[in-house]
Amino acid sequence: MKNKITIAIDGYAACGKSTLAKDLAKALGYTFIDSGAMYRAVALYCLENHLIDTNGVVNLEQLEKSIGSLQIEISSDQKVFLNQKDISEAIRTPRVAGIVSKIAAIKLVRQKLVEQQQALGKAGGIVMDGRDIGSVVFPNAELKLFVTASDAIRTQRRLAELRSKGEQQSEADVLDNLKSRDLQDSTRAESPLIQVADALVLDTSNLNREEQLAWALLEVQKIIEQQ
Repeated sequence: MKNKITIAIDGYAACGKSTLAKDLAKALGYTFIDSGAMYRAVALYCLENHLIDTNGVVNLEQLEKSIGSLQIEISSDQKVFLNQKDISEAIRTPRVAGIVSKIAAIKLVRQKLVEQQQALGKAGGIVMDGRDIGSVVFPNAELKLFVTASDAIRTQRRLAELRSKGEQQSEADVLDNLKSRDLQDSTRAESPLIQVADALVLDTSNLNREEQLAWALLEVQKIIEQQ
């Protein structure tokens, strides 16, 4: 019997990475791990415990003392728990989105979460999406995808997501947030977002959800047939 593979999906915010990863995992019977949710959990912890001030300065000394005790869990139905508390909705607010890239750039945070992510994917049969999955977390993944989309499409997708939760933001504010995150993610010193040489690029701008999944499944099939 052929082994289950590891699939690493990277890309910018609001390109559809998580949706594709979830659909792919479901179609294959694999485990889906949203690495971004883990970083959002730490960001929420920092906000709730006043470890980041109004100027965006993080209390690194206090964070270092407490990060070892953080228990982040993601259930099979994708609910996110921080120290056994369901934070699935709380981590999806603009407040958390506004600082998550800053928190994700901190070396000790990345070290802690990368260890957890690698442990989760040790046995294969996993689809994980994020910013450094193909480059750092699973550099030996059998299939690496880099997902892109136009700024206009990303803005509309994020607006729709926010409005579905009753949150109102202008197109300009959403685009500014996306561009700011792009810059932070791709220029940070610690595990920046990059397109690794062996990643396949998927531009989702003009593809619907079903078309994206069909494309990805075809690439998975090619890998499995080569084993």
